[in-house]
Amino acid sequence: MRVTIGQINTTNGDFEANTAKIISGIEQAKQENSDLVVFPETCIQGYTSLDWFLDRDVQRCALGPLDKIIPATQGITAVVGTVRPSGLTTGRRLYNSAAIIRNGELLGFADKTLLPEYDVFDDPRYFQPSAERHLFTIPEHNGDPTNAAQKTTDVDAALSVQQHKLGVAVCEDFWNDKTFWRERLYTNDPADELIELGAQVLVSINASPFNKAKMGQRCAMVSHRAKAANLPIIFVNLVGGNDGIIFDGASIVADARGKIILQAPPFKEFIGTVDLDSDLADQFCLPGDDIETIHDALVLGIHDYARKNRFERVVLGLSGGIDSAVVAVLACEAIGAENVLSVMMPSPYSSKSSVDDSVELGRRLRMPVIEHPISRAYETLREELHLPAPSINSRSVASENLQSRLRGNILMTISNSENRLLLSTGNKSELALGYCTLYGDTNGGLAVIGDLLKTEVYALANYLNREREIIPQAIVGKRPSAELAPGQFDDQSLPPYDQLDRVLKLYFEQKATPQEIADHGFERQFVLDILNRVESPANEFKRRQLPPTLIISRNAIGLGRRRPVTHHYRREQLNC
Repeated sequence: MRVTIGQINTTNGDFEANTAKIISGIEQAKQENSDLVVFPETCIQGYTSLDWFLDRDVQRCALGPLDKIIPATQGITAVVGTVRPSGLTTGRRLYNSAAIIRNGELLGFADKTLLPEYDVFDDPRYFQPSAERHLFTIPEHNGDPTNAAQKTTDVDAALSVQQHKLGVAVCEDFWNDKTFWRERLYTNDPADELIELGAQVLVSINASPFNKAKMGQRCAMVSHRAKAANLPIIFVNLVGGNDGIIFDGASIVADARGKIILQAPPFKEFIGTVDLDSDLADQFCLPGDDIETIHDALVLGIHDYARKNRFERVVLGLSGGIDSAVVAVLACEAIGAENVLSVMMPSPYSSKSSVDDSVELGRRLRMPVIEHPISRAYETLREELHLPAPSINSRSVASENLQSRLRGNILMTISNSENRLLLSTGNKSELALGYCTLYGDTNGGLAVIGDLLKTEVYALANYLNREREIIPQAIVGKRPSAELAPGQFDDQSLPPYDQLDRVLKLYFEQKATPQEIADHGFERQFVLDILNRVESPANEFKRRQLPPTLIISRNAIGLGRRRPVTHHYRREQLNC
């Protein structure tokens, strides 16, 4: 059987454009003499469309785009992700489905059974689980491959054909293999049920978001199941950024021995065809370095967020520090340096080196950099509000935050007046501990590195400098400082980043308990102090008001993390 994977980049709610991409992929698959073309989960409507799926008009019109797609399937079989009305009077009004279409005829649907509600997923809010499993019989044609347009007709029996029983699983229905996962969230395995029914080819359509190391995990999972079941698997994944969620694609085709015979490139659209019996391992290699994949994910996330929200240009505050420098480089890669405006806003406490380093970074990137000093406005407001001036021996949080809020005001004004997307430059280490200013450096339309720990920001900077020094070494080697007071440095308010980030990584990504974290070599009180600071109501209040954050890890700050603002939890009270 000859199979095409349609790894496409969709936009939530853009039915016309999404449908056009599907039809274009079908046409390309026919030109490549394919028997079967497969597209991702909910690729007609977009994923995640969230509460759009609750709107009655969206529900009623869910299958409308299929009227254009079905006629395009003459001579081929297509599997297309969609939602469809459940027709139920109780329960949810939609199924999350795969439409199986052959030769201009809708053969039926495979509906999703396992509905995830962890991390960024909330499928039970929108979809009704299906209890049914069935196979679809599709033909593979021998003979003249150039006669693709007439490969499937009402006289299939008169042609030289081989029938294949196709099993179709929608995303999570494929992800519960008891022989692969140590821990499972569900008792039943719909993919295994399809295999037991006699599936000869297994298709899995997915909208699986990018997380660190996830691409390799998917590859191992698909290969393992194909080898164990002794059947080919076509695993097609969505690609593109939608809000903070980034889909990496990296679709996979494995033969019956578990050999990966087609590996789609990550972070880009791809229509590719392979013969299931080709017996040739794909030479394409997935990136093996987490930093490389993080880089590619963030560039795609910026590009798609700007493009899909109709921004052609962006703006950001350039401080002379590592965070804003990394964001500037990523933005230049994503939308072009000429479309990135960086703004320096020195205060009385900004060092000359920070200004000089910012200018040098702009020169190296060929990125426009302008200067808007805030010293005069800051001193005027500070005196008007009777705020003390910060000094080495006396902190004034209000005076320090005033500087950040003045900068946020300037950046938002430029954003409004020039229709530029404002990129926020705070990192996860700072945001987790509330080391940020509400309505100041948290301003923005997109938090680019809000899911990167500070140590990951440095690793990314070194990756960006791997071939030539794009970010000046003076920035990379600088002692981190917000420069809001004389002699101020991050390590006066935060634990050392190498220790802090190890605790935060265990806590956020692995959901480790305080004792489990302490078992990695930390003093228990050190761990408790960090976690109580993370969970403080004031810091949660700040995080609630962050812009959408590009997500590159599990349980990230943002859509996948849900905590109350008002609470009295203290970690030392929980000793069970």
